[in-house]
Amino acid sequence: MHPASDIAFTPTVKALQAARGSRDSYARIEQRGGFRTAVTADLIEFLGEIDTAYLATTNSLGQPYAQHRGGPKGFIRQVDEQTLGFVDYAGNRQYVTTGNLADNDKAFLFLMDYAHRRRIKLWGRARVVAGDAALIERLMPDDYPARPEQVILFTVVAWDVNCPQHIPQKLNASEAAGLVADLRARITSLEADNHRLRQQLERHEP
Repeated sequence: MHPASDIAFTPTVKALQAARGSRDSYARIEQRGGFRTAVTADLIEFLGEIDTAYLATTNSLGQPYAQHRGGPKGFIRQVDEQTLGFVDYAGNRQYVTTGNLADNDKAFLFLMDYAHRRRIKLWGRARVVAGDAALIERLMPDDYPARPEQVILFTVVAWDVNCPQHIPQKLNASEAAGLVADLRARITSLEADNHRLRQQLERHEP
């Protein structure tokens, strides 16, 4: 049995790790079975907090392509013990990802949580499901103003957590606006308290 991490650590990669001094640490991961392979509770929890993902595919000629996927937090959802799914919204109608998956179902999901500087990478196989109204209804985020076109189902083969190094910390505009509004309200309250105390001091001055 090969460890699940072999999906990324090819013989060439392992040779480079050995040459550059990191092979021992990754060999210890392999001894434990490599990357995780099941959709676990902590992965589901992570999915509930992200609104940004990148889906990578490859066409029949080996040309890679990566496409941003986004939506409200939790837009990628668990379908079963091994499968994730999300609604593919109508966009620029290039259909590069859809065409790539028709030729080659190997895919890669890169999940980003900029606010908490976290990222998860998933290897697997993906397929497009068109014309399934029930599945779209199941996966479509509530009250999200987008037109659903189809669903992408991603069967997880292996996944791993990346370190936070070099991830810039970013907040969504709506979250930042909420924080600014709270600060402004606090400042207004403090200014009112300050004004009231000044008036009290003035009344008691000789």
